[in-house]
Amino acid sequence: MSLAEARADASTGGDIAAEMTAIGRAAKTAAHRLANATTKEKNAALKAMASAIRRNAETILADNARDVADAKEAGTTGSFIDRLTLDPARVEAMATGIEEIAALADPVGTVLAAWERPNGLHIERVRTPLGVIGVIYESRPNVTADAGALCLKAGNAAILRGGSDSFRSSGAIHACLVEGLESAGLPAEAIQIVPTRDRAAVGYMLAGLRGAIDVIVPRGGKSLVARVQSEARVPVFAHLEGVNHIYVDRDADLEMAKAIVLNAKMRRTGVCGAVETLLVDAKVADTHLRPLIVALKDAGCLVRGDERSRTVAPGVTPATEGDWSTEYLDAVISVKVVDGIKEALQHIERYGSHHTDAIVTNDQAAADRFLAKVDSAIVLHNASTQFADGGEFGMGAEIGIATGKMHARGPVGVEQLTSFKYRVRGTGQVRP
Repeated sequence: MSLAEARADASTGGDIAAEMTAIGRAAKTAAHRLANATTKEKNAALKAMASAIRRNAETILADNARDVADAKEAGTTGSFIDRLTLDPARVEAMATGIEEIAALADPVGTVLAAWERPNGLHIERVRTPLGVIGVIYESRPNVTADAGALCLKAGNAAILRGGSDSFRSSGAIHACLVEGLESAGLPAEAIQIVPTRDRAAVGYMLAGLRGAIDVIVPRGGKSLVARVQSEARVPVFAHLEGVNHIYVDRDADLEMAKAIVLNAKMRRTGVCGAVETLLVDAKVADTHLRPLIVALKDAGCLVRGDERSRTVAPGVTPATEGDWSTEYLDAVISVKVVDGIKEALQHIERYGSHHTDAIVTNDQAAADRFLAKVDSAIVLHNASTQFADGGEFGMGAEIGIATGKMHARGPVGVEQLTSFKYRVRGTGQVRP
């Protein structure tokens, strides 16, 4: 039995409420230390974490293999298994990602704006850490590394609650993060992982752990995010689902469209940036739609289409009303023929989730209209929706994609994990 499993068994038989309260209290204390940690200290910890992950790769993979075996025995779907599975390349990607976070500019202390008042007061708006961030996630054990490292870089303490399916994997990765913290002289409690599979722990986190947690970030399926958004008593950065669209305009280059659509759907079907609905302008249905559908089917994708698309490409499964608002996270796509960009925009507004949407066109005016009108966190022109990723945005990594409009939107990286305060310097001014 691993250390993480032993702790899980112990906490299951004990007082989870007391243990979670203690975790929150320790995180709050660590957050005060981190808020004043130097960039050198934080970067030293991050680099040591990356080294520890590489050094312990075999242990991480062995624990992950046990998690995957259990998931397969439980009959888990293929897309879920893909998100859960680690291999040497993915372990190395975790280590590299942490090093990339270390190389980012430290956001804490950055002066966002400064101005002088007529009375001589000098005012500055300065970035500060949020405090304690609770991260609740499913299946992807690599989130342990991404979330812990991002929170640390932004000067925040983190409380991580991974899924029961990735319990061993996340525990092994977390041990490497703690090793990095301690080697740099930072408190081990700066990044804590909930040591139990009991779902009651999630409820305590959503309640805020008696004021310890400043914000919650859920990263997982629709049911998890819906629960968090419904029950949380602290602010939440989240997206409910990624019902993403690609609109192939009448002026789209066919070969470009094929490359983009195939990548957006089939590169990794289980990520939130995968495209779920393909919209094609009726003006190019005869020339573009059939090759696009054939390419998708040849790649192993099930295609569900409206009546007009089924007329152009026989063999397409009829789409239902529910398909237009479904996040498949699998090798399935819905296809619809639309009468130009106006209908495409109407469809996206009605069925989309404000996550990520793209247009393929050589018409700059059409592209500009799409980018301006689509109210999503990420909109793209002539690029795959799978670029909806903090790493691809040059942010080092992300803790998730936020589709709300308060504080954070789009990839949540180090800057989005900060707030700000005002520093005011005077020379003895008093208010009349």
